[in-house]
Amino acid sequence: MSDAPLGAPLIRHLGLVPYEPTWRAMQLFTDERNSSTRDEIWFLEHPPVFTLGLNASREHLKRTGDIPVVQIDRGGQVTYHGPGQLVIYPLLDLRRSSLGIRNLVVALENSVIDYAAQLGISAHGSRAAPGVYVGDAKLASVGLRVRRGASYHGMALNVSLDVEPFERIDVCGHPGLEVTRLADLCDVRGVDAAAAGLTPHLLRRLGVETGAVCIPTSGPDSVENTSHALGGAR
Repeated sequence: MSDAPLGAPLIRHLGLVPYEPTWRAMQLFTDERNSSTRDEIWFLEHPPVFTLGLNASREHLKRTGDIPVVQIDRGGQVTYHGPGQLVIYPLLDLRRSSLGIRNLVVALENSVIDYAAQLGISAHGSRAAPGVYVGDAKLASVGLRVRRGASYHGMALNVSLDVEPFERIDVCGHPGLEVTRLADLCDVRGVDAAAAGLTPHLLRRLGVETGAVCIPTSGPDSVENTSHALGGAR
C-alpha cells in the first residue's frame, strides 16, 4: 500500500453490505480526511433498498412494499439498489485531482460507456438526466455528494439484479423510464466480473491508470472492519 503514489486510489471490494452503515462510513471518511488522505474507490452490492436524494419527492415512490426507503444526502431523486447491481463509490479529493463535479459525473458515465463498448453494447450519457443509457433504457445511475472538497456516493451499474422493484418507483424521478442490465445485453452475469471489466476504464477516465492498489475486504463485516481499520480517514 505505501508504495502507491498518493494520487492512486485504494480499491476496496466490500461484497454485499447494508446500505446505511456504508453511507455513514463514507460520511466519516469524508469528514475526517485531510490533504494527505489517499483516495479510495469502493466496489460493493447492497441488499434491497430504495434511496431518495436530499431534495427528492416521495411522490415518485409508487409502492415500496417490504423494501425499506432511506432519505440520504446525495443529489437526484429515487433509485433502487439490490443484489446483482455493482455500486461504485469514488471517495476522491476533487481539489487535489482538479476534477469538477460535472467532470466527475462525465468520467463515471464514460467509464461505463467504454466498458459497454468493449462488450459490444452501444451506450450513451445524457446531459438532461445523468446516467448511462442503452437506447431509452437506463443501464447505470449516478448520484453524488461533494463535501469539504471531496466526493462520496457514486454510481450504480445494473448487472444481473431483479429489475421488478424499479417498477415500484419513477426511476430517477422520470415516470415511465425503463431500466436495462448487462445480463440482458451480453454474457456478463456476475458483479465481480463487471467490477474487473469496469476498473481499467474507470481509472483511465479518472486519470489514475497506474498505481491503484486493490484491497479485497469482502465479508459480512467488511464495512465495519473498513471503518475501524481506517479509524476514520487516513
